[in-house]
Order: sequence, then C-alpha cells, then structure tokens
Amino acid sequence: MSAVPPLRVLSVIPPMTQLNTPYPSTAYLTGFLRSRGITAVQEDLALALVLQLLSPEGLRAVAAKVDALPAKKHSPAVQAFAAQRERYFSTIAPTIAFLQGRDTTLAHRIVGRNFLPEGPRFATLDVYVDDEGGDPLGWAFGALGLHDRAKHLATLYLNDLADVLRDAVDPRFEFVRYAESLAGSQPTFDPLAAALAEPLNLVDETLRTLALAAVERHAPTVVLLSVPFPGAVYAAFRIAQAIKAVHPHIVTVLGGGFVNTELRELAEPRVFDHFDYVALDAGERPLLALLEHVQGQRGRQRLVRTFVREADTGAVRYINMQEADIAFAEVGTPTWDGLPLDKYLSLLDMLNPMHRLWSDGRWNKLTVAHGCYWKKCSFCDVSLDYISRYEGASAAVLADRIEAIVRETGQTGFHFVDEAAPPKSLKALATELIARNTGISWWGNIRFEKTFTPELASLMADSGCIAISGGLEVASDRLLNLMKKGVSVDQVARVTRAFTDAGILVHAYLMYGFPTQTVQDTVDALEYVRQLFANGCIQSGFFHRFACTVHSPVGKNPEEYGVTLAPLPPGDFAKNDVAFVDPTGVDHDALGAGLKKAIYNYMHGIGLEEDVRMWFPFKVPKTTVRRDRIERALRERG
Repeated sequence: MSAVPPLRVLSVIPPMTQLNTPYPSTAYLTGFLRSRGITAVQEDLALALVLQLLSPEGLRAVAAKVDALPAKKHSPAVQAFAAQRERYFSTIAPTIAFLQGRDTTLAHRIVGRNFLPEGPRFATLDVYVDDEGGDPLGWAFGALGLHDRAKHLATLYLNDLADVLRDAVDPRFEFVRYAESLAGSQPTFDPLAAALAEPLNLVDETLRTLALAAVERHAPTVVLLSVPFPGAVYAAFRIAQAIKAVHPHIVTVLGGGFVNTELRELAEPRVFDHFDYVALDAGERPLLALLEHVQGQRGRQRLVRTFVREADTGAVRYINMQEADIAFAEVGTPTWDGLPLDKYLSLLDMLNPMHRLWSDGRWNKLTVAHGCYWKKCSFCDVSLDYISRYEGASAAVLADRIEAIVRETGQTGFHFVDEAAPPKSLKALATELIARNTGISWWGNIRFEKTFTPELASLMADSGCIAISGGLEVASDRLLNLMKKGVSVDQVARVTRAFTDAGILVHAYLMYGFPTQTVQDTVDALEYVRQLFANGCIQSGFFHRFACTVHSPVGKNPEEYGVTLAPLPPGDFAKNDVAFVDPTGVDHDALGAGLKKAIYNYMHGIGLEEDVRMWFPFKVPKTTVRRDRIERALRERG
C-alpha cells in the first residue's frame, strides 16, 4: 500500500476578480488551514494573467494576433492599437509601474496627454470639455488631483487594451465580467462545455502557463479554486482543466460565492471532469472533512456539504454529514503571505467616490461577523448560510486580527466586507481600536438603522471609519415596509446626516423595479434622493435594477409581493435569477436611464434644485413628496 503524500494545499484566485486588492477568500482559507497545522499557500492568477498580458511581451503577442485578423474585423479599438502599437509597447511597463505606486512622478507626463496613446475610451472625456474647450477633468477632480487625473487616464488606457483583447483575441474578455454569460444563472452546462472544448486562444494559453507554473512552484496535493462571481467561472474551469491534463493525481476543489448561490442543486456530471469535489457555504468545515478524506482518515460518506460524482453510475451525489461549523471566533486570522501586494493596480475607473474605494488602493478585507444580524430583507438571499448563520467575535479578537494583518502587510486600510456590519459590534470594535491606538482607516456596509446615533458615528470616525454604504433601496416607506428593511426614509435621513456630520462619506445603494413599484413610486423615490443629496445626507449613490433570486423571500413567496414567477428553464447546472411578471406593467428599463443620469449629476452637485422630472426623456407624473420633507425630518432629529 503506497504512502499518502503529505498534504499541501494551494488556494487560487481565478480571473477575474479585482486588480487593486486580493479577493479575500484564499487569505481566509490559507490563514485557517495554517492555524490547523496544514501546509497552505495561495496564488492570485487573476492579477498574474493581467500583468502578463499587459506587458511588452504580452502586447507583442497581442499585436501578432491583430496582424492575423482580416482588416474588416478591425474594431475601432483594434485600429487604434494597430496604428500606435510601438507607443503601446514602450508605455505599458511604466504605466503599470505607475498604477502599482512604483513610479508616481510619471503622473506629470500622463496628464500632459502626450505620453499615453489614446484609443476610443478617451472619447468619454470629450463630453466634459467646457464651452471654452477647457480642462475636461476639472469638474471631477477640481484643482487638486494631478495624481488622480493621471490614474484615471491610465485606467482608460488599460480599458482600451482590454477592448483590444476582447476584439482581437478573446470575445469573452473583460477585466471584471470575464465570460460571465457562460455561467450566471445558466441552467445548462452546454455553453461552458463548448467553450472549454475550443482550442486555446492567447488568453487561455497564458492562463494555462501561469497555472502550471504555480503548480510546479508549490507542488500541491490539493488545489482549491474559489469562485466568487460568474465572471470567474470560465477561468476557474480552464485552470482545473490544465491541472488535470498534466497532473491528474492533484485533487481539485471548487467553492466560493458563485457555487454557494447558483450551484446548490448541481446535478451536471461533466463538472467533475475538471473538479473532484464541489463544496458549499463556509469552507472551513467541509475542507477539514475533505482533507481528512483525501488522507484516508475519513470515509466518503462522512464528507460535509460536498458534491461528488459516483464512479459506478456517473451520477452527481450531494453528501452532507451534519457537523457543526467552525466558530467565527476560531477561524484564525487571514493571511496575505505569498500574494504580491506590491503588484496590485490602483485604478480609477468610475468617478463615483464610493466605487473608487472598490478599485483604488489595496485594502485588507476582513469580516466583523459571519452572516447578517437582520436577515429579513425580501430581495436578499436570506435563506443561504452566508446570510442566515449570524455569528460574531469579540472586539478583542477582531482587533488582534487587525493588528496581525497590519504587521504582516504593512498596510493600514481595511474594508469590512460584511453584508451589514452590526452596530453593537462596530461600537465595541471602534472603542477597542481607539484604546489600542491602531491608526487604521476602514469602511464597510451597514443598515441605516436608528442605533447609529450621532455619538456612535463620531466614535466610528475617531476609530478610523472613512466611509459607509447602506441600502436605501427604493426611497418609499410603502416599499421599504414591503421589503422588510426595518427603516423609514426619515430615519435614513437622520442616520446618514449623522455620518456626514462626523466626516464619514455616505453611499446609498438604490434599487428600481421592485415588485409593485409604480412610476409614481419611482419619481417620488428620486425626489427623496434629491433631497438627501441637497441636505448633505449622502454624497454617493448608485441605482441597481432589482433582480429576483430563487433564494430570496420574493423568489420563495412571490404571491406576498404581488408578482408571478416565470417557470425556470430545465437544467442541472446554475440556478439563481428568476424572471417574474409584475401586474403594474411599468417599463423600468426606460425609467432606469433617467435615474442613473440623475444620480450621476447629483454626485457632482448638478441639478439639485431642479424638478426631478427633468431627468426623464418622456412625461412622468409630478412628485407627491413635499420639497422640504427631508429638511423637516432632520429638524425633528432626536
């Protein structure tokens, strides 16, 4: 009987996630496994892929693909690249170094607009040139931001190159939603299987080389691929495909947010041509059980929340021996050891102040508590583990983790990635951070509930809080009640103003298209939003189109929300979004364009005194909301 090789676990971030900071799943799992004495390492192949493609060598390979294209297939982005290829070859390395923070003085040449070659993405700047042909970015950055201007221009430059990759090399390529349509709410595996059977293109070949090099470096016995979004699924399967072709003995495991939401009813055997196991929900307990099984210390029937393919029948089987999850206070401290923290790219794409925090700067991502303490919102996946199982840790434990991460990374910025960080925990943590004089900066997501008093907001600011986001959703008390948000518009106004007064940036998540939402509801909601901006309650916002998911209260009990669900197409792969019929018959897509135009202008102080009907290109009813509604709510504070 051959000896079982010693365990060595490699956790991989597949393309595409974020380019400015590591997606935290591998840091969590690697830290947890090391706390249990298991040899564990990690790699960010999303960053590695982009850095290889966007290098002088990578762009020369792209140019060769462009040369092979018929001229009639040259898109505007490809034409611009072909005409300026030598400038792209010479500018790519210094521009990447600038975005990595290694060559900041290059900003002066970039803002001069004579250094970077400019493709179609730069045309968006032209709409901001004033009547005298003045500074196109002055409206966004004022007189301050030389470095910010340069960063925005450099980001447009990279986006031009991403368009070239998409048009000349891989039609599915994007920096964020890479090949997303192959996986998101895709009932059948057929499109993904067909894509995986295609010959490798330049992006695929580059990813394959990087994946196999990582395997050679670390010699793992188990490879974990954590897939948070549909836009990381295709690349994860390509990585597993490459590993299985060369190292069939390596155990491959698929998990992550996409799996937890969309593959809960997985029955597609072909998934297991690439992955030996597919695990659901919080990964610590399933992973421990799986590693014990791999070492021959646990039978297969004792796996936890894990899909397998039966060897004899080829059928997919879900195995879930009931075992308690690892307590949140005992999962260990995340570690970024092994990730190239100096090579991440600080981008400035969207000129929204909260979205900027997502893409600009390297943030240590940390969770204050597991799950959501509210777990009632009707649009949310409240039935799933990542929401439903609420579990916290003491302020001392959290502060210990924060201090350990600062010592390891040398970086003091934190993004608390909770669905909604609990106010009680934030108060205790803020007090602990101040007592320890940690000197960190942090931001995160909350519910705009009355517990966030001006005193608590001030305490959070003193502890390092720079920004918070929260769901206002549809600014309508009727719809907020239907959503079971547990907040009112007046309450949101008072809470957000308290944060603003404490010097904390406030971002509101906004929603349109919720069941039974009328045109009047939408116009009134926009009026509330206008007043929130005008009264200094919020500084940033974004409108999302409501999507019904099978795991949400709306998806589970549509009759309570006045809608009828469309039948789901048959399939044994992904299942998440579900279409529905709303008897109101409102064209929410037509309204959405006006809402997004309004919020964009409000963030820049434009149109705040105008009638909200001006943002819609067709006739809508007059708002029923008093123009001083938010002002009155603020006067009644306390």
